[in-house]
Formats: sequence, structure tokens, C-alpha cells
Amino acid sequence: MTAPAVTRRRGRWIERWDPEDERFWQATGEGIANRNLWFSVLSEHIGFSVWTLWSVLVLFMGPEYGLTPADKFLLTSMVTLVGAVVRVPYTFAVAVFGGRNWTIISASLLLVPTVAAFAVMRPGTSFTTFLLVGLLAGIGGGNFASSMTNINAFFPLRKKGWALGLNAGGGNIGVPVIQLVALAIIGAHGGPRLLLGIYIPLIVVAAALAAVFMDNLATVRNDTGAAKDAARDAHTWIMSFLYVGTFGSFIGYSFAFGQVLTNQFGRTPLQAAYLTFIGPLLGSLIRPVGGRLADRYGGARITLWNYVGMAAATAVLVMASMRKSLPLFVSVFVVLFVLSGLGNGSTYKMIPGIFQTKALAKGLTGEEAVAYGRRLSGASMGLIGAVGALGGVGINLAFRQSFLSYGSGTGAFVAFLAFYAACFALTWAVYLRRPVRQAVTEATAGTNSQLSYAEV
Repeated sequence: MTAPAVTRRRGRWIERWDPEDERFWQATGEGIANRNLWFSVLSEHIGFSVWTLWSVLVLFMGPEYGLTPADKFLLTSMVTLVGAVVRVPYTFAVAVFGGRNWTIISASLLLVPTVAAFAVMRPGTSFTTFLLVGLLAGIGGGNFASSMTNINAFFPLRKKGWALGLNAGGGNIGVPVIQLVALAIIGAHGGPRLLLGIYIPLIVVAAALAAVFMDNLATVRNDTGAAKDAARDAHTWIMSFLYVGTFGSFIGYSFAFGQVLTNQFGRTPLQAAYLTFIGPLLGSLIRPVGGRLADRYGGARITLWNYVGMAAATAVLVMASMRKSLPLFVSVFVVLFVLSGLGNGSTYKMIPGIFQTKALAKGLTGEEAVAYGRRLSGASMGLIGAVGALGGVGINLAFRQSFLSYGSGTGAFVAFLAFYAACFALTWAVYLRRPVRQAVTEATAGTNSQLSYAEV
């Protein structure tokens, strides 16, 4: 039989898209999906760099800028907050404008915070001005949500973990890349405006490439009811909580790591920059592996044991912080970054699997089940991504309060340890615990249960 053809209309719109059809996928779908994935990664990568721009800029801001450590933590917290909030409208912008069209728009918008920062970055600028310009950089955090929603629609369920992991990991790696560029500039005795000047043309290139190589899917319709249905579903908020533990940790630590090294361990900005990029780099690279492991073993299982590792690493960080052991502190912090990246991949893979499982439990089959799962998982991703990013706000505010109260980050790490324990308990209780009575009944009847959440 001949594989179904891709149906197009003007403006790079694809009318027919059925990735679950193996013939369609092998003949034409996979190539188109992968092309959109790679250019989505580029735009999201630069979006992450712009979002985390101020975590780097504060390292350039010495005593002549007149900012206290508390001011800097507050500044990065507010940038993280905006990035979390804008993820909600960015998610639904894909359905309104189309994935390609919104990628062009969202990439172009990154020029606003970058040019504004270039204009004000000098001693004598007020903290209020820095704060307002920093808030603009938060829009870079929204690119993740729209990119993930778009790419989720291109790939079949069996490939989503790997594809979403690659897309997110390629975006996340924008954090260590901008830190490495800053390291090179600081090492060459350059200023923050040079860093900003490098990124302005890169933003233009990303928008142009999206216009030339990406596509819109007409099958992703504007459905405001999907957002309401996703918000009513308890799993959306459970997964949001779990994503706070993984992605909230990744982005929060990415913003705070350099400041902790300078304030608690007395590192200079250059010395801190030599260390801060390693954790985000490894955490970004490992995210697709988390998705691939989740595809194979189930996201819930990988996520559960990942939280065990995160809790253990945090316990060691508490000890290292109290002993003021810099080598141990940095080593274990890098491990924590890696685990947060692994957990990012496994938790995000759970989302489409959960809603596909619910579709099967409702008695839906075939394309009807796929459409139900795609509709709710796409809508829920924006909410989950937004709440997860709020974890980065919490981490920076926790560090701010810990330094104000105790002069170190130890108190914050104790709070993070308790939170990871709660995430472990929630993952086990909702997605892996199987009631004994149900298991006995199924064994006696000799029946097979529906797909369990342990397999998502």
C-alpha cells in the first residue's frame, strides 16, 4: 500500500498529520518532524540563554554597581518568575498562530530584553531599572513551553520521550553556553555589553531559520476547552508538583550557583564562572537520556529513583556546606544538576503517557484515543512547565532568605531535601503504588489490568 501523503496549503501549513500511522511516519513524517525539531531546538536554546542572561550579568556587577547579594538574588528570582508565568500563554500561542509562525515571533521578541540590557548595563543605573529590564528577559522562558507543545504534536507516542528530551535538552543547554561565553569574555577582560552584542545577531539568525525551514500543523487547533479540561485534571497539578522538583531545581540552581560560590565560598566572578557551567551543561545533555529511559522502563519508575538520588545528593550538600568544603560542594552540586536533568526527561515523558492511559481507560481506541491524549497533554504541558519553573523562583528566594538569616545556603538545602522527599512519596503513592486488594482480585480472576501508570 502507498503511504499517505502530506497535504499542504500555503504559508507552510501541513493539513494532514498522522505520526501514529507507521507507513506515513516512515515515508514522510519522520523527516519533517526531525527538521522541525532541530530548528525548534535552536530557537529554544537562544530563548534559554536570554532567560538566564541575568544569572551571568550579575557576576559582572561588582561593588561599583551598588547591589547587595540579596538584591542580586531578588533580581534573578523575578526574572525566573516572569519566565514561569509567560509559559502559559506561550503554550496556547502555537494553536493560535501555528508552530512555525510563533517560533518566528517568539524568537524575534528576544531582541527586546537583549537590546534593553545592552542600553542600561553600566554602573550608576538604579536597581529598579535593572529589575524592570531583567523582567523583560523572562520572556525567554516562554519559548520552552511553546516549543515543547509544538514538537509534542509532531511525534508518535513511542518517540515522544526521546524527542521531547532532545528538544528540552537542546534548549536547556543554552544555560551553560551563555555561561561559557561569559567565562571567555571575563577571562579576556571584556564587559557585559560584549556578551549582549554577541547574542543580538544570533537571535535574528534563529528567527530567519525558523521562517525558512519550519512548518505549521493545521491539526493543532485553537481549543480553549483543552486548557480548562487540563486544569481540572488532578494529574496536571500532580505532575506540576513533580516538575517543580526536577526542572525547578535545574533552573533555580542555574541562576543561583554562581552567587552561592561568590557569597559563601569567596570565589571571584572569574573563579565562579569556571565552575558554574559544568552542572547545567551535564544536566542539559542528560535530559534526552532521561526521556529514553522513560520510554523503555516507564517515566514513573525513573522519576521515583531519581528523587532518591536527588535527596541523597542534597544531604551531602548540607554536610559540605556546613564544613565549607568547596571541592565536595562543587562535585555534589554537579551530580545534583545531572539528576535534575535526568528527572526533567522522565517527568515530561510521563505527561503524554498519563493522558493516553486515561483515554484507554475511558474505552477510547485508535485515532480517537490518540487525539484525546494529544489534546490534553499539549494543553497540560504549558501549565506544568509554568508551575515547574516557579520552583526556580522558590530556590532563589530560599537562598536569599538563608543568606540573610544564616550567612550561608545551608538552611535552603535542608528545605530542598524535605521537598525531594515529598516528591518521592507523591510519585510512589500516585503512579507506582498498587492496592493489594486490586492485585489479589486480578490474580484470582486471571485477567490483565489496563495499562498502569507505572508504564507511562
